[in-house]
Amino acid sequence: MGLVVSTPVDQMDGPYKRRWAALGVLCLSLLIIVMANTSLTVAAPDMVQDLGLGSSDLQWVIDGYTVPYAALMLILGAVGDKYSRRGALVLGLLVFGAASVAGSLVDSGGAVIAARAAMGVGAAMIMPATLSLLAATFPRAERAKAITIWTATAGLAIAVGPLVAGALLEDHGWASTFLINVPIAAIGIVGALLLVPPSKAAGIEKIDYVGGLLSVVWVGSLIYMIIEGPHFGWGAKAVTAAVIAGVGLVLFVLWELRHPRPVLDVRRFTRRAFAGSTTAVALFFLAVFGAFYYLTQHLQFVLGYSPLDTGVRMLPLAGAVFVGGALTALLTPRLGMKVTVTVGMTVGTVAVALLARVDASSTYGDFVLPLVVLGLAIGLSLSPCTNAIMGSFPEDQLGVGGAVNSTSIEMGGSLGIAVLGTVLAKTYSSNLGDAAAKAAAAGGPKLPEKALAAAQDSVGAGLYVAKEAGKQVAAGAAPKVGAEKAAALGAQQAHTILEAVHKAFADAVAHTSVVGAVVLGVGTVLVAFLLPGRTKQQPGTDASTEADREPASSAV
Repeated sequence: MGLVVSTPVDQMDGPYKRRWAALGVLCLSLLIIVMANTSLTVAAPDMVQDLGLGSSDLQWVIDGYTVPYAALMLILGAVGDKYSRRGALVLGLLVFGAASVAGSLVDSGGAVIAARAAMGVGAAMIMPATLSLLAATFPRAERAKAITIWTATAGLAIAVGPLVAGALLEDHGWASTFLINVPIAAIGIVGALLLVPPSKAAGIEKIDYVGGLLSVVWVGSLIYMIIEGPHFGWGAKAVTAAVIAGVGLVLFVLWELRHPRPVLDVRRFTRRAFAGSTTAVALFFLAVFGAFYYLTQHLQFVLGYSPLDTGVRMLPLAGAVFVGGALTALLTPRLGMKVTVTVGMTVGTVAVALLARVDASSTYGDFVLPLVVLGLAIGLSLSPCTNAIMGSFPEDQLGVGGAVNSTSIEMGGSLGIAVLGTVLAKTYSSNLGDAAAKAAAAGGPKLPEKALAAAQDSVGAGLYVAKEAGKQVAAGAAPKVGAEKAAALGAQQAHTILEAVHKAFADAVAHTSVVGAVVLGVGTVLVAFLLPGRTKQQPGTDASTEADREPASSAV
């Protein structure tokens, strides 16, 4: 017998003996594709300085990864089901690793965006493959536990990404945050070949490529619209993307309803467990990614923590995710999926609402409780939903099931950053403008309009404006009052603007948290209505899914 695992699980005598080691490989693969986004939030300031990126360039460096990632998952999940799920994982890791190397070597914003887009293509192969291989490798009785570990890994990556990036940026440039993916991808490829059994679906003669192409069009256009509209205005690009997304979605649904073997049977959304689970995942990541977006900024720009310090201070969230996952394994079999998920989303709503207490005097201690509560909510909510989504698909469509779950995550996350990010930006800009007007009315120094406009762009820009304004005041006063007194006047001016920026942003965080909590709270009520209550189950079946009600084909 060679080193490479070549026997499919369904041809083995009993459960695959090294399935938990295989799960480690799948979780490692998941870790790097989630970290690729969360680590970039920490590396972004260095990239802006080194590459001279504008706000539009920086936005697309971050989101250039998301568009192909979300748009391609469904069709690539179907391709993996037909040909090879493990092959999709290995190829995805190769593409992801190669694109990471390219991203570390380029010296322009456009080239970084292209590299990030290529990484997104690799991630679109990896993400559905990890879930489909997990479901194919583990017996149904163990899938819920394995999915809980998989979900906890995703939560861990949210917190670990900034930590790893921060540690690298202490002694290295932003390119190191790309290169760290390469050895992890290499380990994943070797581990996949040595530990993960091959898997593909039986009986798939043809793939619904037309449906797959339509899914790429409407999902890609929707994600583009979500990014473009709130950040850059509802001009021709955003409106065109919205129209294409709407038309594409209608055509996709009509085609899938008529196709004998659709890439995604849209009738599944009429089932309460499936519709409720996908809605819960999207809404939850809307709140989580939105909150994470402004929390990391507050820790760095207002509280003054370095990238590494910021990453360390996000760790309570990661630890709480594992605790929440452990609680899920205990509660779901006893209380049912509906109760567990509803409780988890309620806890998440409380966590986001706690951030509404943030003000300019808040310290890190004020963030610990919300972080812990949010981590518990992630662990409680997402594992049962992911298990229900995967259980709703027959064995020959596990890749598509993984793609649906992951697309829900990406859509929710993109929408959260776009919507809550827009609320944050507009509130911060308005707050800072009001503060400047009040200061001028009270007889204080008036900030030039150009400087004020620049400071209103972002909290990072506000800090830069404060520093530069202090230098200008010092330089102008030096010939009149001397260097020492001029320096003190400059420092005073910088401090005044800095305080205004901090207060404006802290108040914006509080306001945005209220909006996020309301959205998640309403979503919790909707999900509680959609999810079905407990039904009587036979011993040994999974209470959180409807999978046993569907015909299943054997995985090969």
